[in-house]
Amino acid sequence: RQAILVAFGVIVSFALFGQQLLSYMHISLPALQASGGLLLLLVAMELLTGKMESSAQPSGATGVNVALVPLGTPLLAGPGAIVATMVFVQRAENVADWVAIALGIVGVHVCLWLSMRFANVIHRVLKDSGTILISRIAGLLLAAIAVQLVADAVRAFIQAG
Repeated sequence: RQAILVAFGVIVSFALFGQQLLSYMHISLPALQASGGLLLLLVAMELLTGKMESSAQPSGATGVNVALVPLGTPLLAGPGAIVATMVFVQRAENVADWVAIALGIVGVHVCLWLSMRFANVIHRVLKDSGTILISRIAGLLLAAIAVQLVADAVRAFIQAG
């Protein structure tokens, strides 16, 4: 529950104040998108190689609440989700768009909560080999999303220049 609330807070904060923060720091959305894509690629590589289990506790951090870091952010509310939310907010033109974005954010976090709430049941059904298979497939899809984020950012840099 704590990780979901942290992720929800981060996503909502960036949806509401992300553009102002980027403007203040003189960072373009494509720059955030490219960096987010690269960070997402690192997470995807960890999923693909199976190194995620050994890196659950941040190095040198004892007594750190893993629900906040790394679970809440950057894993649940990571660069890809933040950039996607900010892009959708930037493109919102009317009230219906804002309602759709809000419902999407809430819906995603409800699904996250349900999957975490019933993770033990899901793991019992999938067993270890099924869990590894799903994590490898998720890593592959995440890598594709990361490459697409970087490609879109490069395209935006070229069009701007």
